[in-house]
Amino acid sequence: MKPRQNRPGSLREALRDSSGLLDRALHGIEASVPFTDVMNGSALGEETDLFADRSVLVATKAQILAALALIDLDGVARQIILCPSDLPPEHLTSIATTACVDAVVTDRDPHEFSTVSPKVIACSLPLLPASSNSHAQPRQTEWVLLTSGTTGVPKLAKHSFAGLTGAISVNSTHHRPPVWATFYDIRRYGGLQIFLRAVLGAGSLVLSDAAERVGELLQRLGRRDVTHISGTPSHWRRALMSPAAGAIKPDYVRLSGEIVDQGILDHLRRIYPNASIGHAYASTEAGVGFEVTDGLAGFPEALLQGDGEVKLKIEEGSLRIRSSRTATGYVGSFDPPLLDVDGYVDSGDMVELRGNRYYFVGRRGGIINVAGMKVHPEEVEAAINRHESVRVSRVRARQNPITGAIIVADIVLNEDVCAEEERSSTRLREGILRVCRDQLASYKVPGLIRFVSSLDVTAAGKLARTYA
Repeated sequence: MKPRQNRPGSLREALRDSSGLLDRALHGIEASVPFTDVMNGSALGEETDLFADRSVLVATKAQILAALALIDLDGVARQIILCPSDLPPEHLTSIATTACVDAVVTDRDPHEFSTVSPKVIACSLPLLPASSNSHAQPRQTEWVLLTSGTTGVPKLAKHSFAGLTGAISVNSTHHRPPVWATFYDIRRYGGLQIFLRAVLGAGSLVLSDAAERVGELLQRLGRRDVTHISGTPSHWRRALMSPAAGAIKPDYVRLSGEIVDQGILDHLRRIYPNASIGHAYASTEAGVGFEVTDGLAGFPEALLQGDGEVKLKIEEGSLRIRSSRTATGYVGSFDPPLLDVDGYVDSGDMVELRGNRYYFVGRRGGIINVAGMKVHPEEVEAAINRHESVRVSRVRARQNPITGAIIVADIVLNEDVCAEEERSSTRLREGILRVCRDQLASYKVPGLIRFVSSLDVTAAGKLARTYA
């Protein structure tokens, strides 16, 4: 379904125009707030007036307070900067300076922001009476998201409300309001998309908590009868390893944020046979590019010939995207700029055409050099993950004086791998290597396999990667 052309100008306007608010709510780990209360109240109360035409940093610990602050500020503030709870404190001052922050909204100790802004406003529950600004004509608020995956201060990508919601249908065809959930933090692009879908698409939203164990979260989602749920492949692998994976019975499963290989798609299909399973290509800079729902990894070559609002092209093996959904640029000066001369975002994600389908093979900056030959770790992982005994793998480089590097694969096995197979590690390794040899060039086959109990995942829900 194509998004409706007559779209709301702000989140509060979307809720005001929506029907059926009685059955909808935001559910945090410790509190729930019905949307009917949100329409008549505010987590900021009369303080909302102070944010008119201001640049505001939202830096709460609790996701539900971040969600409520976004509803309060969108259409009021000139600019909103979304600060994930795991942002290193030493980056705050730099980000605030770059974004010319006028005020901070938080549930934390105000002294933490003494070097950021002289104006720190508390965001809390229960809701207070909403200010008069909540009924005013909304202004166009600029949304600023922090990029992930960098080791230094993150870049600040600017988005419009129209761009962020461009891929969302605001018409609901559901017999009952969907109940959304996401493993993401809603202050990151992937999680924000789900938050916006819940608000604009006549649904409710169950929010995760950074301190909550996966099994506890799944049980809570089950009690809330979640129907639609999203996360990265790494999020989903951790969920599927939990005994509580069966606590949810979703109608729709969505993956994004990392390369989606056939192994994880097949596993999700086995566990949730009645769910519609899709994987979306999206990033903080590129926005939502497309969604694939045919059950296969990669995407059809025909998408490059599409005449829709999203334009795709491949240059030097890298996927490039142009659409109204991409970020409009970075806050501050960066070289190279976000958009090229033709308005495309260079994603840095490398793809390879096989038959009539493109497959993601890895990041441009993550290549391992083996005797002068280029190897993408993600391509090797996709092959390893097809083995029936493998739950997830991470491929990395180890320095070698002869070849420059050898490929090392750290592998987490499925819990149902029998003790005999674990004892016969030589046989298991050979089986995994056989799968790799069948699908990969010889120089891409791992030189060393290590069985490990777990693999680290970043705060953004992506597999933590280190290269020698």
